[in-house]
Amino acid sequence: MKYNSLNILITGGAGFIGSNFIIRSLDLFNCNILNIDKLTYSGNLENLHSIRNHANYQFIQGDIRDSKLLNRAITKFKPNVVINFAAESHVDRSIDSASEFINTNIVGTVNLLDCCLDYWKSGKINDFKFIHISTDEVYGALKEKGAFSELSNYNPSSPYSASKASSDHFVHAWYKTYGLPTIITNCSNNYGPFQFPEKLIPLTIINCLQKRPLPVYGKGKNIRDWLYVNDHCRAIYKVLLKGIVGETYNIGGNNEIKNIDVVTKICIILDRLKPMINGKKYSEMIKYVKDRPGHDFRYAIDSGKINTQLNWHPVESFDSGLEKTIAWYLDNTKWWSQIQNNTYRQERLGVLNK
Repeated sequence: MKYNSLNILITGGAGFIGSNFIIRSLDLFNCNILNIDKLTYSGNLENLHSIRNHANYQFIQGDIRDSKLLNRAITKFKPNVVINFAAESHVDRSIDSASEFINTNIVGTVNLLDCCLDYWKSGKINDFKFIHISTDEVYGALKEKGAFSELSNYNPSSPYSASKASSDHFVHAWYKTYGLPTIITNCSNNYGPFQFPEKLIPLTIINCLQKRPLPVYGKGKNIRDWLYVNDHCRAIYKVLLKGIVGETYNIGGNNEIKNIDVVTKICIILDRLKPMINGKKYSEMIKYVKDRPGHDFRYAIDSGKINTQLNWHPVESFDSGLEKTIAWYLDNTKWWSQIQNNTYRQERLGVLNK
């Protein structure tokens, strides 16, 4: 495949990773993009404000469970590639209510697979790929050593990760049973511009700026591998162009860090970039709170396969990516202030009452 001649249909493109992928794609390549997004609480067209009038970009508000809408869009647009970013993705919300995660992540994915299968079997397209964006959380938790590879067993711990694990299995089954040309990617924790403020890094940044407590689950010792979103987008390009149909590729940032250390790093950077008038340190606002139910201890990704087979490697260290991320949130207070006013006020989710 050559990127400059592709029609790319993206689902969930108004979300965090999808919007970064669209903006970067239209900036770097002469491709055509159709974005289908339901615009749930975390879908935000403001993410795509800079390219809203781009000649090669189209947007349809719609649900991936809507077969008629998908079939019309696919028939008219004639995509060479479908990339499924659409997903409910916050573990805490899945603990409060799993139904939307089942509906979107499982039912929606299966419906999208069926529509793509009909299109592919129609013979209207010769070179076609379905790329499913998933998570390392499907593998469950690691102890202090080791890393997840593409051969690791699935062992999801939360309703969110269970729904993504299920969707991965369906994608693979559509390849094995029907021959649909699918590829799955499983990434580690993303961070960067346009991330919805319920996630650890943007929540901590915004709470610092608003002088609110900085919640850290449990003792803050849970470890995640952090991947800057632009590095993730670069990996998806590699998979799109050179990835082998039927394969899975793990994508990690090689940045394993304890949650408390992530929060502390943010505080230190903000102490330098935007010191408090009263001379206090942001770290003084750290508050340890009740841990998340079923909180996985550690995630780590072995990216050796995509490193060697597709020649992808992350560019950003965690420190360089975090500096860029904090600078973006400092420069875009209007973006996150509008979210606070309309859909999210940093309330704690996923707490079980016992």
